Amino acid sequence: MTKLSILDLAPVPQGSDVSQALANSIDLAKTAERLGYHRYWLAEHHNMAGIASAATSVVIGAVAAATKTIRVGAGGVMLPNHAPLVIAEQFGTLNALYPGRIDLGLGRAPGSDQATARALRRTLQGDVDAFPQDVMELLHWFRPAEEHQAIRANPGEGQAVPVWILGSSTYGAQLAAHLGLPYAFASHFAPGDLMNAIRIYRETFRPSEYLSEPYVMAGFNVFAAQTDEEAKLLFSSMQQAFVNLRSGRPGKLPPPVENYEAGLDAGARGMIANALSCSAVGSPETVRQGLEAFIARTGADELMITSQIWSHADRVRSLEILAGVGTSLAKAA
Repeated sequence: MTKLSILDLAPVPQGSDVSQALANSIDLAKTAERLGYHRYWLAEHHNMAGIASAATSVVIGAVAAATKTIRVGAGGVMLPNHAPLVIAEQFGTLNALYPGRIDLGLGRAPGSDQATARALRRTLQGDVDAFPQDVMELLHWFRPAEEHQAIRANPGEGQAVPVWILGSSTYGAQLAAHLGLPYAFASHFAPGDLMNAIRIYRETFRPSEYLSEPYVMAGFNVFAAQTDEEAKLLFSSMQQAFVNLRSGRPGKLPPPVENYEAGLDAGARGMIANALSCSAVGSPETVRQGLEAFIARTGADELMITSQIWSHADRVRSLEILAGVGTSLAKAA
């Protein structure tokens, strides 16, 4: 049965602030744990007023401290922004504090604009083209240290932190398959290469010490409410945020707007329809049908659910509805 997990972008709604957004994330993680979700991931983004998880490892630590059993991790850390040794130490520390519960998903995008990337790194020597080498270096730091090894990741060495490759193209699929690592595709906002990437990953996967057979996670948006109309209203916040981002006007998550799409030109409507096509928006039955169709199409081992909903109470309720749908699917399987 396909597992259900949560990707939290720690959204900062209009009218709120970072402190409240992070408090909401911690509460949502507790809710996800209570409802039986498999894992809870946070993502690294920078210079974005609407996302509070820039210091990703710090937020992961806060979420892990507030929960007991759910897996917690990064979906992901943008590795070109960091020295692999630093990430090994951060996630080695997290795994030492919360043994067996920490995941490390790695992406090769900067998670920001080029000016912000330069401010993060001071130089742009951390190159996306060096991503495979950086991943392999990071895996090295997690291995047990050799006797005369001059530099050690402590904490980090010998920590069995599961490493994932994240991507929105076939590049990540090829790398994950070559290294024998689990693969997560960002179909919740960039679905174009989804099926081709999954095919390449499964066909070229090489078993490794980390994984014996392919494991696919796919991003999927869920906006669940009691009726289709209510869910579509909730969805309008994400639609607005996406249009604003693609128009060079990123900001906090807007409140929902009635009939938002009706006021857009054909280009904007088409962009939303394409980018957010991997979504289920509606009543419990509508969401169930959407989940079943997506799972049947992809054969994903796990879905990473994201729900950019302006009201925290509505976001919690959406997760509760989805958990009920997931339970019904499991019983029917």
